[in-house]
Amino acid sequence: MPATFVVVPVWQGSVSARAMSHADGAEAIRGDLPAAATVVVDVPSEAGETLGTGVRRYSTIRRVRERTAEALATVADLPITIGGDCGAALASVGHASAATGGDLAVLWLDAHPDLNTPETSPSGAFGGMVLRAIAGEGAEGLALDESTRVAPSRLVLGGARAFDDEEVRFIDEHGVATLTVEDLSDPTAVVAALEATGAANVYVHVDLDVLDPSALDGLSYPMPFGIDAQTLVALVRAVVARFPLAGASIAGFAPGSPAAANDDLSTILRLVGALSSAGAKRAS
Repeated sequence: MPATFVVVPVWQGSVSARAMSHADGAEAIRGDLPAAATVVVDVPSEAGETLGTGVRRYSTIRRVRERTAEALATVADLPITIGGDCGAALASVGHASAATGGDLAVLWLDAHPDLNTPETSPSGAFGGMVLRAIAGEGAEGLALDESTRVAPSRLVLGGARAFDDEEVRFIDEHGVATLTVEDLSDPTAVVAALEATGAANVYVHVDLDVLDPSALDGLSYPMPFGIDAQTLVALVRAVVARFPLAGASIAGFAPGSPAAANDDLSTILRLVGALSSAGAKRAS
């Protein structure tokens, strides 16, 4: 397979009651990936310390970011990162930005914008700050630096249905492109929003809670009125058919049990296949 899967079973960026299930979710997906094309990042078992940053479990999250970056540096094919919580995407986006010389747009498909800072986050969970860190703002050692950060004008947020006040302020101030669940049903609207960023390459992040809870049981933050699985897969295929894919990530799978994980995996693997099709295009 022309994609390489980087599995990052990080759970420390979540404060959900099911937080640790994110590690189980990443491992469940890993079980259906080709072993020869899979790299696993060693995530420390300890929760980690805040260290005065305002980010809960900061010390472990920072270590995971560093280890993920090291793993990505060994990948020659299209890297597809499998979380864990959304924190798994941070190093992956940084890697894609560096690889494209910063000529990168990020399509962030998520029920939540993830645009808080340590100062504004109601929970201190890094999962709610990841996209802001990608834009270059946040705790030291987590926010992307000047050479790899992605400007707000190159962020496209899709399917968000729960906003905090600071996230709304940031979106309004910077004119971040925001697409509703209804917008996502029209791939041409998503492609147009990405084209409007002026970037030649795209990174696609999917937090599985962008899906309606009826489509997937293993969600730590289920939000009603999400996109259905068939529409999401079609959308991803349309995006990767139009743009070179510089990287991708899937996060937010938190199954309640191994049996429940098996019930959800067929849906997730269809999404994996849609993202992997970009790698096949790259190799042909």
